[in-house]
Amino acid sequence: MHRVIRAVVLPLLLLGLPVWAAPPGVPVCELPRTAAPAVEQPFPEEVQRALEALVRAELAREPHAGLAVGVLHGDRRWVGTYGLRDVERGLPATPRTTWRMASITKSFTAVAVMQLVEQGRLTLETDIHTLVPAWPEARRVTPRQLLGHLGGVTNYGKLGPSQDTGPLDTAGAISLVARYELEAEPDTRFIYSTWAYNLLGAAIEAVSGHSYGEYLQENLFGPAGMEHAALDDRRTRDEHHATGYRLREGKRVPSRLVDVSGRFAGGGTRASIEDLLGFARALLDYRLVSPASTGRMQLSMSTRDGRLTDYGMGFATWPLRGHYVVAHSGAQPETSTLLLLLPGEDVAITLASNVEGQAASLRRIAYGIIELLLEDDGTRVHAHLQNGVDSTVNEGLGRIFGYGLAYHRWATRGPGTIPGTGELPESFAQATQLLDRSLIARAPGAALERIRAAHQPRADWLFVRVGAHMARTLEEALGPERLRGYSARGALAFFNDYLAVCESKACPEPFRFNETLRADLRRFSSGAPPAQASGTSR
Repeated sequence: MHRVIRAVVLPLLLLGLPVWAAPPGVPVCELPRTAAPAVEQPFPEEVQRALEALVRAELAREPHAGLAVGVLHGDRRWVGTYGLRDVERGLPATPRTTWRMASITKSFTAVAVMQLVEQGRLTLETDIHTLVPAWPEARRVTPRQLLGHLGGVTNYGKLGPSQDTGPLDTAGAISLVARYELEAEPDTRFIYSTWAYNLLGAAIEAVSGHSYGEYLQENLFGPAGMEHAALDDRRTRDEHHATGYRLREGKRVPSRLVDVSGRFAGGGTRASIEDLLGFARALLDYRLVSPASTGRMQLSMSTRDGRLTDYGMGFATWPLRGHYVVAHSGAQPETSTLLLLLPGEDVAITLASNVEGQAASLRRIAYGIIELLLEDDGTRVHAHLQNGVDSTVNEGLGRIFGYGLAYHRWATRGPGTIPGTGELPESFAQATQLLDRSLIARAPGAALERIRAAHQPRADWLFVRVGAHMARTLEEALGPERLRGYSARGALAFFNDYLAVCESKACPEPFRFNETLRADLRRFSSGAPPAQASGTSR
């Protein structure tokens, strides 16, 4: 159904590249891995009971219909289904139930694009007009910009996400977005756009010579074992598909019927929870794209002036208590979905509901699962704060800890690398200055703004590099199990243990921060009041 009218059949010559030319950051010699995944085992019974209790507690908060939850941790696997996929007919949700994936489709599309990039058939800096002639030539945008929502492309224009466009083929979907001017110059603003991904879907068709749905079946759904995944064409739904609902004034009512063919590559697929787990496992095992491409997709992109967007290529990404989160949610008539990966810890969590507007609920479940699986070893050390300066210093400590530990895990056990170019001694000196309480007290607002920007590319990823070095030092000295515990124990435990290790190893002075910050750490941990001599007790 979705096929570009004019296919481009010379993709290897788009920029004069020979077939062996590698796109930047993606070595030709590194291809997706083809080994079968390890045999999966169930979680221990006590963990399964805890997972069940966690999900049922969340479901008790408000009316619901059906829900499916899938969890992978290494070779451990668990799937739970709850409630009804069709309330009127009393049909239960099961592992076989298919759900609208909504915007998780963007992750499928991004993987497809990167497969073509790895094969040298597409480049990330190609003008999309050369692949999709219906897109106006004057509006130059590239696949890289579209993947990261940095192309300035409108999101649904004036129609809105709930508007039913009726059935559309690729040409019809592209004609919708082609009517609208760019809302911003490319690379200057993050503008989330489902229609931008339709342009990528059309490019996939042009380069591959297959419809978008055919390409996914052959190159993504099939290799990932996603037996029931497909484009969500109502005419091909079977009895296992979930009926959609929404909450209105606290009561469950049927969803509006909206055809999603007009958002095919940005939100037009369906799959079961087993399918979504298969996709997650294939990503973690690098069976769809190589580690180099996976790492590039999972690193947040940034605007031209160096501000992170917290979105890479087809995946959002952020640190959570020292975990490196890679995720995508989906929200659409008939559905709420969430795919969440911790690539540095070999964890995947997938959720699908046939009730709209459940993003907060699904995230609470996912975060609770992370806590259950990975944060059961240690009591958090809470900071005793006396004033606003203390709060600002403590926020900086938390950011160094959160970003540093997350990126360390992602770089050492996942596909990532630590970004930035600065020398570490100078970086520690800069971080120490940012956390200096006397400087913070002179201009609290400006100091807080600098601290909140210190993980950004425009700051050369300062807090990321400092925190990652601290995490590496702790792991080398105390071992990986001790490092694992800091997500539960928090930033103060992380800093206190690091300084103790540095004391025992006689680290050079810049790596030990300074005595003022060390005194703050002791006081935050003990609850003692700040020293009046510092002049910063306001």
